Amino acid sequence: MKRDPAKLDRYSTSDRVNHWIVAITFFLVALSGLTFFHPFFYPLNQLFGGGVWTRILHPFFGVAMIFFFAGMFFRFAKDSAITAKDREWLGHVREMVNGDDSNMPEAGKLNGGQKLLFWLLVLCMVVLVLSGIVLWRAYFSYLFPVAVIRFATVLHAAAGVFMVALIIGHIYLAIWTKESIGAMLYGKVRKAWAKQHHPAWYRDMTGGDK
Repeated sequence: MKRDPAKLDRYSTSDRVNHWIVAITFFLVALSGLTFFHPFFYPLNQLFGGGVWTRILHPFFGVAMIFFFAGMFFRFAKDSAITAKDREWLGHVREMVNGDDSNMPEAGKLNGGQKLLFWLLVLCMVVLVLSGIVLWRAYFSYLFPVAVIRFATVLHAAAGVFMVALIIGHIYLAIWTKESIGAMLYGKVRKAWAKQHHPAWYRDMTGGDK
């Protein structure tokens, strides 16, 4: 394929496949989990063959998400290390939301908000995994006292709701920052976009001046 000189490679094919598989498994986990969260969502169990099948499949969807999320973790953990400049970036985020990005520190491949989102998702996954093991009736829950199971239920639900909120925010910001979704679909971004949103990364990729 002919290389477009006006674009930069942002995500590899394997990065994008990994991301979208995690996204698909997340929606399977979220939709199946909502059926147990509140009676209003119970009809969603019909998507999975009824209540019994939903209860059986939900933890296996979770295992699949854990597996592919682990792949994403090892891909992006290094790029997601939070630096002093990222903390400064987060300190000015309200100004950016209000339309003034003049004081925003230069972002690398990922900005401070993306890095914070990554680590919050990691935290949610850890809580969901540990509490989910306690709640998995077929294999593990009989090992724990009732009080531990009840506490794990609250933790699991809280982490799930928080993770759903984070993903909704992630989707909204991806739409708000034009070309972000295209980058994860096609792997490339325009140089002008990179220079505007991730200038430090732009210079690393091009050796260009600010």
